[in-house]
Amino acid sequence: MQVPFLSLKEITALHGDEYKVAVNRVIESGWYLQGEENARFERHYAEFIGTKFCVGCANGLDALSLIFRAYIELGRLKKGDEVIVPANTYIATILAITENGLVPILVEPKFETLEIDDDLIEERITERTKAIMIVHLYGRNACTEKIVSVCKKRGLMLLEDNAQAHGCKFGARMTGSLGDAAAHSFYPGKNLGAFGDAGAVTTDDEELALTVRALANYGSGKKYVFDYVGQNSRLDEINAAALDVKLAHLLEDNLRRKEIAKKYIGGIRNPEVLLPAETGGDENVFHLFPVFAEMRDDLQCYLSEHGIGTVIHYPIPPHRQKCYAEWNGMPLPVTERIAAQELSLPMSPAMSDEQAEWVIDCVNGWGK
Repeated sequence: MQVPFLSLKEITALHGDEYKVAVNRVIESGWYLQGEENARFERHYAEFIGTKFCVGCANGLDALSLIFRAYIELGRLKKGDEVIVPANTYIATILAITENGLVPILVEPKFETLEIDDDLIEERITERTKAIMIVHLYGRNACTEKIVSVCKKRGLMLLEDNAQAHGCKFGARMTGSLGDAAAHSFYPGKNLGAFGDAGAVTTDDEELALTVRALANYGSGKKYVFDYVGQNSRLDEINAAALDVKLAHLLEDNLRRKEIAKKYIGGIRNPEVLLPAETGGDENVFHLFPVFAEMRDDLQCYLSEHGIGTVIHYPIPPHRQKCYAEWNGMPLPVTERIAAQELSLPMSPAMSDEQAEWVIDCVNGWGK
């Protein structure tokens, strides 16, 4: 049996007829940027997340970067300020910090949860620390009451990288609405994925939202009037229309992901394969399903031989990358253990029960 890691064709087919209607509507309108489709999706996504404002942009990295740039323009951050961030994140989170002249302070995760270790945060805070950026990695909520408390006590901004956690919750609130601002990626493989690159910023702060929107539109809040040295980072109408269709089905698609995850959790019994600690309720929307093995590469080869696609997230952590050579000697053993042992199993709302069972059987059969 073949089980692709992720088939975007199959995922798109789940709601294919609705996408065709939406895309044709845009084509027939003759309006392809900053039109009604953008306004509709931004309104619906803000309502879904639970924030007052949503600003679409070109991709998730831009969303992250625009938040920091806007805070600098508003005088709430300045170059050289420190931002606490998990060490085990996709490099985009770090790039957005450094490209704005800010200083990332890398904090180890807990291996059990894969999210930033809230017991280590406070000891890393200095007089230059201005924000904590949490990353809801793998689709799992990273926020804790302790993090919220530290931000309030120390007067720090709480920012969210919600690129992998559309529809995830912390208590009764959606991730993406928990702090001062949040960045979202709608890269095609995400739970809420577009037909190309796309992103958004959500916030309750109107001044921040207006600044992000202007910065993303060449620095202009009014046509031909430029208040900032901006950039071109806009969500196009076709992707906005497609995202609005997918948003209407996001919760049911996430539910199917949870059903697949439940099968994995209940069925994988290989003592050489470690599963992350379970979360409760809606605190995990299973963008990815990571497992861990000391002989990870051998497991990956074995599954490939049995028709199962897998991906490593992420084989080289940010502090070991050439572009951040000054950090290469930094001791981050938990982050490096995750990078050396992590393997993501197939996870998709388009997967069948039979495919999930085949994955389970093959994982359990490895090494025997």
